[in-house]
Amino acid sequence: MHQPTPSPTPRSLPDTGRPEQAGPGRPEQAGPDRSERPASAAGGWLVGLVAAGAAVAVLLLALRLGGALAAAIPGLPDPGPVTTWALPPVRLLADALATLTVGFAVTAAFLLPGDGTSVSAHGWLLLRRAGLTAAGWAVTSLTLLVLTVSDLLGVPLDRLGAASVVSFGVDIAQGRSLLAQAGLAAVVAVAARVGVSRGTAALASAVALVGLLPPALTGHAAGAGNHQIAVSSLALHVLAAALWAGGLAALLSIRRSRHLPGAAARYSRLALACFVAVAVSGLANAAVRLGAVDQLWQSRYGWLVLGKLAALVALGLIGAAHRTRTLPGLRAGRRGAFARLAAGELMVFAATVGLAVALSRSPTPVAEPVDADPVTEVLGFGMPAAPTAAHLLGQPLPDLFFLTVTVVGIAAYLAGVRRLRRAGHRWPAARTASWVGGLLVLAAATGLGFARYAYVLFSAHMAQHMVLSMLVPILLVGGAPVTLALRALRRPDDPQVRGAREWLLRGLHSRLTRLLTHPVVALGIYTASLFGLYFSDLLGTLMRSHLGHLAMLGHFVVSGYLLFWVLIGIDPGRPRVPHPILVLIHLAAMMAHGFFGLALMQTTTVIAPDWYLGVHPGWASSPLADQKLGAGIAWAFGEIPAAVVMVLLVRQWIRADEREQRRLDRAADRAEATGEDDDLARYNAFLAATARRPDRN
Repeated sequence: MHQPTPSPTPRSLPDTGRPEQAGPGRPEQAGPDRSERPASAAGGWLVGLVAAGAAVAVLLLALRLGGALAAAIPGLPDPGPVTTWALPPVRLLADALATLTVGFAVTAAFLLPGDGTSVSAHGWLLLRRAGLTAAGWAVTSLTLLVLTVSDLLGVPLDRLGAASVVSFGVDIAQGRSLLAQAGLAAVVAVAARVGVSRGTAALASAVALVGLLPPALTGHAAGAGNHQIAVSSLALHVLAAALWAGGLAALLSIRRSRHLPGAAARYSRLALACFVAVAVSGLANAAVRLGAVDQLWQSRYGWLVLGKLAALVALGLIGAAHRTRTLPGLRAGRRGAFARLAAGELMVFAATVGLAVALSRSPTPVAEPVDADPVTEVLGFGMPAAPTAAHLLGQPLPDLFFLTVTVVGIAAYLAGVRRLRRAGHRWPAARTASWVGGLLVLAAATGLGFARYAYVLFSAHMAQHMVLSMLVPILLVGGAPVTLALRALRRPDDPQVRGAREWLLRGLHSRLTRLLTHPVVALGIYTASLFGLYFSDLLGTLMRSHLGHLAMLGHFVVSGYLLFWVLIGIDPGRPRVPHPILVLIHLAAMMAHGFFGLALMQTTTVIAPDWYLGVHPGWASSPLADQKLGAGIAWAFGEIPAAVVMVLLVRQWIRADEREQRRLDRAADRAEATGEDDDLARYNAFLAATARRPDRN
């Protein structure tokens, strides 16, 4: 890749290979060591060109094999050869630029050591490259918007009007997603070009990862049956694949850096997690689109899926070779084997991306029924039967997002407990049970048959809301996950590298955390989410999209966790608030919750009528009667959790007073042993002196 010319700032100077001694205002004096220069532009361009050629070749072959380039049916609108042949390569270019942007930014922020609060010299170069690729990503997304309008309307580009493009970008979900992606890519481009701090690099990484999601959440998978699996699995698949491939490309671009061995070792752990995520999410998404196992070999789409599966196996074998052979050689100073194998791996990645783009353009074996049920099209599943215990606990409706949170959360927590015990430290079993129980309740509330009824009945939705915003957060807060993480996470070998523990500490002491954990702010967020959601049009808007539904359920958990962490949390990072104030905050939350339930009971109009009137089951009571039931659930559900929280608050208050009294007693004992006055004695003496002081008035 082309190496940009560094600006004459201290952070942009090349790495000298010496200990980082330059301060914020002291430029380094020594010139760059030859071994520390970034990889040559010729080598980078050669690898990039070969990878691009492999991607395009596989794309065209897969498009032909999958039937995406079949001749237009006579009588139907035809967008013309320009759109037909340009749309897949432009989509491929957009995906490639997005992947490079993510890889460059993530490597600069998290895999490379820094220089104090700033990124290192190679991190600076990667950030600048991320800015260039993000700018190209934004332009390509806008180009893709125009080509998509031409393809959907069947109008050639030379006859496509600007009004049609603007209308598509503003009114249609797929157009809005491309506009959102272009806007997020532009934000990354600006942040990566103007910032040099590690915080800016981390922010650019987060925005780039979010920018990957809008088209994935509104495209091929969003129109498939079983939205809960199709959409969430595709989003997870896209994120993991971009981190995996983009990180490898970033390492190749700094393959001459002395920091490469450490960065490659950290990337190896990330790549292993991405491999598992890509495999699981890819299989889940393929199962939804194929419909049956035999379609793997009986359909053209299935043949392409088998091709992706073969590429995944090949990438897994290459990753194993890296961990067993090239990484040890890299630590020993032998970089050639790693560079060659990584370059070959990047070729496989490029071919896989081309195959993925072809899959997105190819028809799936699961055809859309001619007389599809409107409710099934909206929900992704048929109308559930009248609720019974078997229906509520059986007939699961798993969502891969919450399943992933549950599995990863429990596995990471148990791994941390195991590490502490191996080190000879104890961890209370009650905390482990509380955390695991909270995540299991989360999975049950969002994945069992009960979740089906939460889509069609307001009362079931309200019960789900109460569980997610009160019961689940209380259990999770009781697990003290931050304390466990700070004790179990290891510090990186290089002090200039920020590991997970260091980022967690910075997050705990950030201004945003101090703001959000202020008792009044936490109470305001929790209360506003109740009234703002149900006494506006927001509920219906969120229920109509799977992404909105996920965001809503996630907000229930996060807002509840924030409030109860402030009230009864034992993790560091929360403000030290006197217990009487916390009791008042809890009473205010109880009053707001009760007032919300009463206000909901007195409502005489249906909330979110555009949603609940359209999906209301015939066997249920009227929508307004069901809404009254939901209001009663909201009013009554909070009593037991609120009482439990009050008991815990009073218990913590008593224990805090006992600790303070023991501290005062120890101070008094020390004062008596040394013959000095303690704080209480000095305070009493001050009061006595004040009383004896004559009144000057």
